[in-house]
Amino acid sequence: MIKKIKVKNSGLIKLKFFNDFPDGNLVIGEAKKTVPFEIKRVYFINNLFNKKAIRGLHAHKTLEQIIFCINGRFQLTLDDGKVKQKIRLDDPYTGIRLGPKLWHTMTRFSSDCVILVLASDYYKENDYIRDYHEFLKYVKSKK
Repeated sequence: MIKKIKVKNSGLIKLKFFNDFPDGNLVIGEAKKTVPFEIKRVYFINNLFNKKAIRGLHAHKTLEQIIFCINGRFQLTLDDGKVKQKIRLDDPYTGIRLGPKLWHTMTRFSSDCVILVLASDYYKENDYIRDYHEFLKYVKSKK
């Protein structure tokens, strides 16, 4: 269980869910309520069969996202330029807010892992920072 987020520009997001036993759970996220922004893009990652896969390896200048592990598990490493934190995601009802200026890396995927991401804007390549040293320079320059 995730107790506390230590890095800047991040936080925990808890979704509402209703247990409809034996017919499953209904999980609900609402823009500007449980999700703190208007959702403009949704994507998911699955079929993570490569045990050595590394995903993410970037930060955003302005984009906000919430990342959920809706099945299985993986490790999320967050870095705000000063503090680094490793978080195991394995609870489909709890997401991690990835705010701007936050480097993130995803590893240690279970083979049944499914990652769902909600984003505050459409895909814009110029919002990405894909080089870690450039990220560190960017974070220092935007204080």
